[in-house]
Amino acid sequence: MGEFELIRRFFQRPTRRSALGIGDDCALLAPTPGMQMAISTDMLVEGKHFFADVHPQLLGHKALAVNLSDLAACGAKPLAFTLALSLPRADAAWCQAFAEGLFALADAHDCELIGGDTTQGPLNICITVFGEVPTDAALLRKGAKVGDDIWVSGSLGDARLALDALLRQHALPPAVLAQARQRLEQPTPRVALGMALRGVASSALDVSDGLLGDLGHILEASGVGARIDANITRSLLRARKHPLMAALAMSRIDACTLAGGDDYELCFTAASAAQAEVLHAAQQAQTPVTCIGRIEAEPGVRIMTPNGQQLPLRFASFDHFA
Repeated sequence: MGEFELIRRFFQRPTRRSALGIGDDCALLAPTPGMQMAISTDMLVEGKHFFADVHPQLLGHKALAVNLSDLAACGAKPLAFTLALSLPRADAAWCQAFAEGLFALADAHDCELIGGDTTQGPLNICITVFGEVPTDAALLRKGAKVGDDIWVSGSLGDARLALDALLRQHALPPAVLAQARQRLEQPTPRVALGMALRGVASSALDVSDGLLGDLGHILEASGVGARIDANITRSLLRARKHPLMAALAMSRIDACTLAGGDDYELCFTAASAAQAEVLHAAQQAQTPVTCIGRIEAEPGVRIMTPNGQQLPLRFASFDHFA
């Protein structure tokens, strides 16, 4: 099976938003009047972002999900994406399963594949996603103000919990590992929440490299600091409710929730007076949200216990070149 046969069999589909569809040198994508284009690119590399034995259907899902998560953080509606795929060989069964996972998520968000490239080489997946957002309505990293509440969606730490178990840093019962591994390999992009937070959130981003590091991007861009409630943050590790979690050291729980990465939840800020609007947006998006702290004027992040003690910062978020 050659390159063009592979594309035709597994990735060529009719398109509505691209005048040419797949097959020409460039895709043509026209923005809706009054909208800005939101564009993001993410790359997944075998051995760095996923294990070699991951099911290709899950990999197809995650490859698009991490890109849709960036659109969610911007408050943008997904439109289309391109796929650059490096494959060791043209494996029809692998491509079929990968395409099924990819297009199931794409269809759920009405997001079309409009072009890309394939080549032979180490397994490497690069997706560029295109979305739209009303002009001047995009959620940005800058914009957090002193007194704003800090929120996160969903739960944090599950993906890191699974990763550590798969790397044999601790053991998990099969049911707990399966639940956590699903969060690692099949994350849920919070697109509906991002769109619902337009005009409500003062800043936002998605948590891909760990809460502390990603929140730090908001703080740096906004010129502010933050106070985080240690107990609330720890409770965001959903699987901690399992009896085994009581046996994990608190430092391991903190590492999972504060610096774990691969959560693809939204971290955002909003004025304290907008709490009802935040909860309404969450209800609209059918996504739970939790207030974990507050923006302060003093630079840096302080993790505080209920009795006023500051926990030492001993965690670092993921950095590809650290």
